[in-house]
Amino acid sequence: MEEVYSKSLIKIAVTGPESTGKTTLAESLAAKYHTLWVPEYARKYIDNLDHPYQKEDVEKIARGQIKNIYESSQKVDKLLICDTELVVIKIWMEVRYGNCPDWIINELEKQFFHIYFLCYPDIPWVYDKQREHPHLREYLFELYEKELQKNNFNYVIIKGNKEERLLKAAKEINKLL
Repeated sequence: MEEVYSKSLIKIAVTGPESTGKTTLAESLAAKYHTLWVPEYARKYIDNLDHPYQKEDVEKIARGQIKNIYESSQKVDKLLICDTELVVIKIWMEVRYGNCPDWIINELEKQFFHIYFLCYPDIPWVYDKQREHPHLREYLFELYEKELQKNNFNYVIIKGNKEERLLKAAKEINKLL
């Protein structure tokens, strides 16, 4: 899907391993800046499955995330916060299935965010039925950082408690506004 949005729209991606505060940060930033945030499509999708997810489901999740980001970008003028994006999908595919479909890699290389907030696993892992790797968060964090670097994506590592994370992210957003 070709991405078309206002040139003045600042797009922020919140990314990183599972249970690192991505959703909390995305929601908090959207509230602080009175804007929309795009939730992680995988949550809704997997919650509604009547079978264990398969590779084809992850591809549908990728398409759903792309669609939701696009549609949300049409509804705001200044700032859009996205809870996950295609870096998450690529790493998920590679860790779970050993490879990632070319179309996802191609879309990943085309996606644009002004900045990625890479959430560090320095907060406690919290169980939910969609989380699979409580002991791999540091390893996964390294995969995320390498992927962001490989694609020359502008990113900032977000660490600390909820308030520290929000302050650091807000400071970076304020530089863009």
